Amino acid sequence: MPREEIRSDRSASQAGSYFFNTLQEMSRDWMTRTTAEVELGLKLSKKLTAAHSVPDAVAAYQEWLNEEMGARAEDARLLMGKSSRTPPLDSYRVAGQTST
Repeated sequence: MPREEIRSDRSASQAGSYFFNTLQEMSRDWMTRTTAEVELGLKLSKKLTAAHSVPDAVAAYQEWLNEEMGARAEDARLLMGKSSRTPPLDSYRVAGQTST
């Protein structure tokens, strides 16, 4: 195998490994956020069940909405941080190919 092809394989392997590890980390983060969202929904359900008046129910919804909005803001922050770390897919070009 020519030397140029060996380097190309290593480069593609390293890029693929980095990309796979990044996707794996994002998947773990997604599962953590999903679990937190389910727990937040269960907490709201319990508070609504325990509410004895409309103001109690409204307070429960307000608390849930505040926590939910905070979680969405955190999701956006994490997504922007991860996407800025991930190289664009065109950086994984195989040696010998030219961009158009």
